[in-house]
Formats: sequence, C-alpha cells, structure tokens
Amino acid sequence: MKTNRFPGKKLFLVLLAALFVWPPGAFAQEAVLKDIIITNTRDDLLVYLKVQGAFTEKIEKAIMSGVPTSFSFLITLYRVRDLWPDEEIADLKLTHTIKYDNLKKEFRVTRSWKTDNPRIVKSFQEAKKLMTDIDSLRIVPLSQLKKGFQYQLRAKAELSKHTLPFYLHYVLFFLSLWDFETDWYTIDFIY
Repeated sequence: MKTNRFPGKKLFLVLLAALFVWPPGAFAQEAVLKDIIITNTRDDLLVYLKVQGAFTEKIEKAIMSGVPTSFSFLITLYRVRDLWPDEEIADLKLTHTIKYDNLKKEFRVTRSWKTDNPRIVKSFQEAKKLMTDIDSLRIVPLSQLKKGFQYQLRAKAELSKHTLPFYLHYVLFFLSLWDFETDWYTIDFIY
C-alpha cells in the first residue's frame, strides 16, 4: 500500500494555480482614468478625460439615499527640465458633486469648473456621466507654454472625503467601504 507523503500537495498546487489565473483583486472594481486627451484651441490648452469604475454598488446606494457625494480631480501641468526640477505651470483641483432629491426624483450635479448653474437631470445614467467626464477643461493659455519644450500632464481622481452631518456619524465605518482613488496618470507631450 502506497501512502502519499504530502497529502496537501494537490490542494496546494490547485491554490497556487488559482493565484496565477485570478490575481489578487481580479474581482474588485477599480476606478481608472480613461480617454485622456490633450488638445488645444487657438488660445488655450485643453484636456478631456473620463473616470471608469467610480460608481460601486455602495456609492450608488448612498447617493440614492440622499448622501451628497463628491469626486475630486487633481490635474497638474509641468514643464520638464533635464538638470533642474520640473517647473509647475498649472495645478488644478476640480470637484464634481451629486445630490439626489428623493421627493423630486432628480439629481443635482455641480461641477466646480463650470460657471453655469448646477445641472439637474432625471436620469441616474446622465448624472453619472456628468460626474465622471471632464470635457474641454482649460488648463492654461498657450501663451504660457514655450514652443519646442517638453511638458507633462498628471491627472488623478478620487472620492472626496466629506465631513458628515452629526446624525450620520454612526455610518463612518461605511465610508471606508466605498472610497476610491485612481493612480496618477501622466502624459508627456512637446508643444
């Protein structure tokens, strides 16, 4: 009768294979920046970008229960220099805030970089698009850039940390379950 000297060997090999097939976090939804475009008009440098994966089930439930939720976008522009530290040209922080009015059944979306009044929409899909898209954001006038020089745009998005009203402090544990933050994304270009 032959006995197996390593009875857990097959189980170990199956678990090891599973780690390579399904890396850690494979099922976790992760927010990422997509479709980052740098372009210009006759006078200004513009950026377009989208956040994908920002609306988890927990964030959606919080919004639908009336909790105001804000996303922050951090965007910086540097002139790249070889022997010196990079020169910061622009440093922007944008905030998009969504608030659901349960009585009126509408979403109020405020975007800090838009001077018009908050957008009020009935569709949650349209509200999510307004929250996650930045289109035609003016970074700097082209007169601040020097032709032939290398520049770097860095961008990041995150769920803003809110100070909750006193009566909501009991749900603070809930906040950590729906935080998100993207990595920094960089785009190098020559003007």
